Amino acid sequence: MKIAILSKNPKLYSTSRLVEAGKKRGHDMMVVDHSKCDIIIEKKNPHIIYQGKQLMGIDAVIPRIGSSITFYGAAVVRQFEMMKVFTTVESQALVRSRDKLRSMQILSRSGLGLPKTGFTNYSKDVNGLINQVGGAPVVIKLLEGTQGVGVVLAETRSAAESVLEAFNGLKARVIVQQFVKESSGADIRAFVVDNVVVGAMKRQGKDGEFRSNLHRGGTASLIELTEEEENAALKAARVLGLSIAGVDMLQSNSGPMIMEVNSSPGLQGIESATKKDIAASIIKFIERSV
Repeated sequence: MKIAILSKNPKLYSTSRLVEAGKKRGHDMMVVDHSKCDIIIEKKNPHIIYQGKQLMGIDAVIPRIGSSITFYGAAVVRQFEMMKVFTTVESQALVRSRDKLRSMQILSRSGLGLPKTGFTNYSKDVNGLINQVGGAPVVIKLLEGTQGVGVVLAETRSAAESVLEAFNGLKARVIVQQFVKESSGADIRAFVVDNVVVGAMKRQGKDGEFRSNLHRGGTASLIELTEEEENAALKAARVLGLSIAGVDMLQSNSGPMIMEVNSSPGLQGIESATKKDIAASIIKFIERSV
């Protein structure tokens, strides 16, 4: 098969591993920079121009779309769908998962555990919002933030009020979340491929850091999920329509709490922690589907 990876940087670990895994299984692999694709909309002939040529003969695409280019990246994926090309992440699921507020509403409706979350239209009653999620300490997140950027732990009520007033003054959209103290600066990522958890790791933030993101100095180790955690991860990916997902959860006294569902989860951390060939699992999923 001819498989295209939609990625802006072929040297990224995840991109290069997918190329390597695909070639190892006998496929023709190519990396396409989705930001440089031209979408041509024509009656009964949707197509894509890349580097001056029409992309043809592609059997499947693996979207690796960065959050900063979600709108255009999703449009490119949608165009491939119109061309009847299989995609490992559907365009609508990609858009849905990138909207933190919408995805949390969907997860909540499905009965999954979540930290209590508040969102307002720049309300001046910041004290009331803090009370609604259980009081300080609280976690305040920019809706557009990724990899731990734009996430603040406000340990006192006065700090929370100051941060919220500052974000409101800048017209920055934020959510306010209950702080799950018992997670102790750690979370779990379950990597889901085609309704199967193919790997799981526990990420621990460095000393003094409540964010466990590996990009912020956190460390990862292999973990065996409980049945409840595995079921929560699979359900979260399923209700958001994601065939491939990185489901981030906190371990709380009331069971697993979903923090976020990532539609373009990185491979480096999970492969290093689990010693599993996650890239090959993605290629095998394409083989089963096309």
